[in-house]
Amino acid sequence: MRLTLVSWNGNGLRSILAKTFHSMVRTLEPRVICLQETRLSPRTIPEIDLPSHPHRHFHLAQKSGYSGTAVLSQIPFHPIAGETPPERLIRPAEGRVQALDFGPFFLVNVYVPNARSDLSRLALRRDGWDPALRSFLAELDRQKPTIACGDFNVAHRPGDLARPDANRGQAGFTDEERAGFDGLLAAGFGDAFRTLHPDRGGAYTWWSYRSGARARNVGWRIDYFLLSTRLLPRLVRCEIFPAIAGSDHAPILVELDLAENFSLGGTPTAQAAQRCVAHQADQVPQSEAVAVGPEKKSPQEKEQAPAPVRA
Repeated sequence: MRLTLVSWNGNGLRSILAKTFHSMVRTLEPRVICLQETRLSPRTIPEIDLPSHPHRHFHLAQKSGYSGTAVLSQIPFHPIAGETPPERLIRPAEGRVQALDFGPFFLVNVYVPNARSDLSRLALRRDGWDPALRSFLAELDRQKPTIACGDFNVAHRPGDLARPDANRGQAGFTDEERAGFDGLLAAGFGDAFRTLHPDRGGAYTWWSYRSGARARNVGWRIDYFLLSTRLLPRLVRCEIFPAIAGSDHAPILVELDLAENFSLGGTPTAQAAQRCVAHQADQVPQSEAVAVGPEKKSPQEKEQAPAPVRA
């Protein structure tokens, strides 16, 4: 049985719905779609005409039109209740992590905070967010195989950006952020793309809108699929699709060949719900939504992107 998942920072869900979202689904045929930077509010969740993916979960920022994540799936799942540990470090809440129980595996959809061009959030990344995310994923992985995907806002190695020397020490390519990503791999995860393409160059997922960077492929690879190491033997494909426009990021795809008895859509374990739940006292009101409704315009704010690419 093949399981195909797509991760895409759409730079606004309503924007890509009006552009290339449906053609992306037709082309890539993912069973699960993970989106970042949806930039919605509880009153502006658009109606998505995609009956093939009826199982949906939206995690929203308290600030309208900012950040946010969403998952649309053909396969039933159960959200893990409460806030995840990394998210409790940021107030107001920004809707950056979805932890979903698919029965035989966990899926974590993540939109990691950008360190910002003045590095004002680097300490948050180094001392709080990155260690908390690492511990959270390791805890999930101790229970069953875990897939983490999304916009991690870091180029891990020099080969993951077009101008490593010019951007060393800039947001998205600091030693601290790269060490944080090292920590995720050391916690028992593998970078799916580099597992299959260890030396491929020019493979990027984000390009600045400045200076025609995308046309010249002056980009960064900051979007990833991370797999529990015990899932790596099941990895069939991991690809980036830069030709799919609509956002400053490209969608990425992973395909796994699962055993026939690898049942999907099972009941989550009570132990998983108990061990991974965040403290309900810290739950942020209106930070999650599962209903869909008519689209309504609202102000939007793009989170600051990684450091400018130096052409």
